[in-house]
Amino acid sequence: MDNTQLHVAIVSSPGMGHLIPILVLGNRLATHHNIKITILAITTTSSSSEIDFFKKFNEKKTIKIIPIPSVDISHLIDSTTKVITQIRLLVREALPRIRSGIASMKHRPNALIVDIFGTQMLPIGEEFNIPKYVFHTSTAWLLAVFIYLQVLDQEIEGEYVDLKQPLEIPGCKALQPDDVTDPMMDRSDQHYHEYLKLTMEYTCFDGILINTWEDLEGETIKALRSNEKLQSVLKASLPIYPIGPLRRTTEITERDEVIQWLDKQNYESILFVSFGSGGALSSQQMIELAWGLELSQQKFVWVVRPPSDGDADSAYLNSNGNHSHGTFEYLPEGFLTRTKDMGLVVPMWAKQVEILSHSSVGGFMSHCGWSSTIESLTNGIPMIAWPLHAEQKMNAAMLTEELGVAIRPAVLPTKKLVKREEIQGMVRILMDTKDGKSIREKAKKLQVSAENALSEGGSSYNSMCELVKDIRTK
Repeated sequence: MDNTQLHVAIVSSPGMGHLIPILVLGNRLATHHNIKITILAITTTSSSSEIDFFKKFNEKKTIKIIPIPSVDISHLIDSTTKVITQIRLLVREALPRIRSGIASMKHRPNALIVDIFGTQMLPIGEEFNIPKYVFHTSTAWLLAVFIYLQVLDQEIEGEYVDLKQPLEIPGCKALQPDDVTDPMMDRSDQHYHEYLKLTMEYTCFDGILINTWEDLEGETIKALRSNEKLQSVLKASLPIYPIGPLRRTTEITERDEVIQWLDKQNYESILFVSFGSGGALSSQQMIELAWGLELSQQKFVWVVRPPSDGDADSAYLNSNGNHSHGTFEYLPEGFLTRTKDMGLVVPMWAKQVEILSHSSVGGFMSHCGWSSTIESLTNGIPMIAWPLHAEQKMNAAMLTEELGVAIRPAVLPTKKLVKREEIQGMVRILMDTKDGKSIREKAKKLQVSAENALSEGGSSYNSMCELVKDIRTK
């Protein structure tokens, strides 16, 4: 077998939620499999946190990052254009620069890996005659929905959200109409058609990497590999590689104010509250959440971003990692004073990985983005699921109904205001009851399961080795 060093190019679509998993994948391939990694990262115009990430990873010298400046698409969109459509347009406009970046590489890549929104790069891989893979940064269940969506599109009339029965996905958990992904909520909107195109493009690649593991989604992974109805849509020979859970590693180089505060707290006594880099609560919901936390009398660390009364994902492409200290005028009057001994309110951004791995943290109220979910589960932290956009409702359903590692509001936060009394109740259940203890025990079992999957000889370790072998032999 040829033992020369492989070179893999990985392309990240815009947004921190896409960039982080790509960086983690690149780092794993470089450090564990001795592969030369070049990441082409399509940037957004507003996020200084992306620049911080580039500097940090380029300093390590294990991987090379080439920022691809985003193209102005203001002439192609208006105030009603959904985020997924914007991302697809940004990627489409960046294709010439991606192609030039790959063409100029002295060591032509042995493979091209793109993320969920990079499937439009298929012709570039074909032009350079290199194997092409999709890194599906979410669940195997979402992948099954992706694959089967073109069938659902043909078979079902009207809106999915109006159906009285669940959407049947062959060999997998059925999908409740309330839990469909954002693009599936309005079939007349451009973002549904962009989504449908994206899912069809998936099946044209040479393999699909999934950030999950066999023990977490065994039945769904089995269905993707062997269910006849799914196989009729997939190319029968298309390999599926469950390589997760890939997540950022903990690097506490200095103990900031939050970590120092956590150091003084009791074991598993703190609820961490954060809704990701792109999620935003309404003004009214933020007030109810503040009161719910205060009434619960449970200690917390809350990462607060300014409220948004538009779409829940309105901040996604404008998220910024600046540590700006706001006045928190949108919180209830006197909240900070009344909770100064029981909680810490952090403006805009916090070291999430370090916080979730701290021994004093015992719960996580989260938007259920898959990267955040993985960071919680791999630390054995149970969750209060608070889905806001994208596929987060599906993630919340899996965490609560299938895995039993989370609780969630009776009605989705995207459909109805969650009142302070319900928030108070959820916090107390998770942090201070027998039911909460049972949920925590399940989360800790998944933590062990995740560690086993990634360790040498584990299912995800072996899957990654198969991928590397496949790249080397093509």
